[in-house]
Amino acid sequence: MSLHHDIQEAVHVLKNGGTLLYPTDTIWGIGCDATQVKAVEKVFRIKERVQEKSLIVLVRDLDMLQDYVEHLPEIAIELLASVSDPLTIIYPGGRNLPRNVTAEDGSIAIRIPKHDFCQEMLSALGKPITSTSANVSGAPNPFSYSSVADPIKKAVDHIVPYRYQAIARPKPSTIVKIDRNGEMRIIRN
Repeated sequence: MSLHHDIQEAVHVLKNGGTLLYPTDTIWGIGCDATQVKAVEKVFRIKERVQEKSLIVLVRDLDMLQDYVEHLPEIAIELLASVSDPLTIIYPGGRNLPRNVTAEDGSIAIRIPKHDFCQEMLSALGKPITSTSANVSGAPNPFSYSSVADPIKKAVDHIVPYRYQAIARPKPSTIVKIDRNGEMRIIRN
């Protein structure tokens, strides 16, 4: 199998409302087309997570990012240009996404991954995908495919075979929140 084939299979599943278990630039994740309400609901069921907790969304680049945030603060652009480690930014207002992807206050957590598989998949799909750790809420984060629990593997619609054995970055992304005034605070480092 090739990267191109893996991308085609993943995109087919996503377009049809399915869920994926896939490698990211941080840890193994559960994903779906972030614009499909029912697919997002499936992700919450797989994680056994309450829908009041929002999900991280992955986008390909700044152009795609602008389609899903109400306002792109200058500080966010500066951060994205200067930080090399995976960075998730919580923006004050999301748009063009279902309600079950955003937080109760309307904010949205988005990351632009520096990961070849994720980038290719996002380009081929042309839409954002969810990215939440491939575990039941409260369980340890899966840093390798082998550490993903069997119930998660059985619950998703498709497992991306790309780099099964690769161990990702040994921690989740840093998360910062930017408020409507452009003030920033670190949520997770």
